[in-house]
Amino acid sequence: MNYIDNLFNLNGKIALVTGACGQLGSAICKSLQQAGAKVVGTDIKLPAEDGDIDLKELDITNKADVESTFKAVHDKYGSLDVLINNAGVSTFEKFEERPEESFDWVMDVNLKGTFFCIQSYVNLLDQQKQESGAIVNIGSVFGVVSPDFRNYVDLDRKNSEVYGATKAGVIHMTKYFAVHLAERNIRVNAVSPGGIFNPENPQGENFIKNYSDRVPMGRMANDEDMLGAILYLSGDAAKYTTGQNIVIDGGMSSW
Repeated sequence: MNYIDNLFNLNGKIALVTGACGQLGSAICKSLQQAGAKVVGTDIKLPAEDGDIDLKELDITNKADVESTFKAVHDKYGSLDVLINNAGVSTFEKFEERPEESFDWVMDVNLKGTFFCIQSYVNLLDQQKQESGAIVNIGSVFGVVSPDFRNYVDLDRKNSEVYGATKAGVIHMTKYFAVHLAERNIRVNAVSPGGIFNPENPQGENFIKNYSDRVPMGRMANDEDMLGAILYLSGDAAKYTTGQNIVIDGGMSSW
């Protein structure tokens, strides 16, 4: 195997992906698997058919559940090399009508759940004396800029303030833990997608046009647009990369 091929080769790596049954999570699992990794996917609700990914039910807001699941993966495979914190939720009521329960739910999953996963992963690696690790957090372009609400003329799923705030928090935690964990050889980075087109439940026609008009590259993202950065950050090609947030938005946040 030549030098370039080896950089992006994940053979022998064990990767755990949260939110594995969603649109982006499923694509992440498949791409890691195709790169040679053994992939364990977790989600709060599993499909009836598991396919060829090792799936485990997990509520990331339950610290004990996270700890036991991560330990079970390590016990089964002997290591846990890559953690992809992909699980995330949002709420779509008008902010004037937002109930406390909705606000707390988004905070619990996106911030506390991500923290529990990082905490459990690092403690596990310390206990097992594992020499290195990689964490990739999934942020959002709306953790960097605010949504343009002029786009949402035919779409009730308006992006919420709490979603953006939590994704900004995920990006900040990425930088915090990159610094804090560097001496333990655990790299921590983030990928922040722009709006991703959903072929199974398409966004409104006018929303798609309006959003695409705001993007210099003239379209919404697809799942596969995110995968190159995630694979890069998961492997040896990024062995000197930590604390970074790669925004993949077709240039939208550049103007």
